[in-house]
Amino acid sequence: MYTQCPECLTVYKLEAELLVHACGCVRCSHCDAVFNALGTLAEQLPPEPFTRLEEHALDRDPPTAMVAVFRPRPHVDEAPVETGASPSPDDDTTAEAGEDFSQLTFTPRFAKRKRRSWRTAAWAAVCTVLIVGLGAQLAWAKRDALIADPTIGPVLETGCAMFGCRLPLVSDPSRLRLLARDVEQHPSVTDGLLITASVRNDASFAQPYPVVTIVLTDANGQRLAMRRFQPGDYVGDATARSRGLASGVTTAMVFEVQDPGQRAVAFAFSFE
Repeated sequence: MYTQCPECLTVYKLEAELLVHACGCVRCSHCDAVFNALGTLAEQLPPEPFTRLEEHALDRDPPTAMVAVFRPRPHVDEAPVETGASPSPDDDTTAEAGEDFSQLTFTPRFAKRKRRSWRTAAWAAVCTVLIVGLGAQLAWAKRDALIADPTIGPVLETGCAMFGCRLPLVSDPSRLRLLARDVEQHPSVTDGLLITASVRNDASFAQPYPVVTIVLTDANGQRLAMRRFQPGDYVGDATARSRGLASGVTTAMVFEVQDPGQRAVAFAFSFE
């Protein structure tokens, strides 16, 4: 609790025990003035900046305490009762012994805390939902890194397979290895060439079919022709394109290009 000196306006923090000694009067340690701390007693300070605490009128009728939590039972002295003697109507002992305390209510602190348990559970549920939502957003934003991770990726793939879903494909052309390649005359086009290549996905996750760039050069290394092939140019099956290249799988790619002439003696592949 807080109170304020009316002379120098210094605000003090008080404990309830300090108000007992002089019926609420205290002495200001700054200006040495004695004042009734109950006049400006407050549980919380108002928002800053402020000058004075709210003053309370101390000349009102005392309020009535309504909620009783405990009352000790009176002590009854056991005295011998003389034979034939009847209790007097003015005997306070008999009246006190018969007093009914069954209507008293005593609410322990732990019971009061239980009343608020549903609010705590509601807040805990809301916080849990918010944390899960935030985690899901972060996981979606970092999905490529999580799927490509050699430890987390297989776990995600297994969990996704249990729920009948499919992880998005993550592209990493550096993990594609060219195992073999060959070039030959096109069987049905006069000035055409067929270029075949065997490619393996060395990544621990499935990748989309890459964009393949083929460059034809002459004996001096000069570029004669170049073409970029999109996945739809060399993979006709849309379902196969959507599945991508599975981990550790080797696939054959066939490309049709125009023959640049006898000067083309070398060709090179690159993946994007």
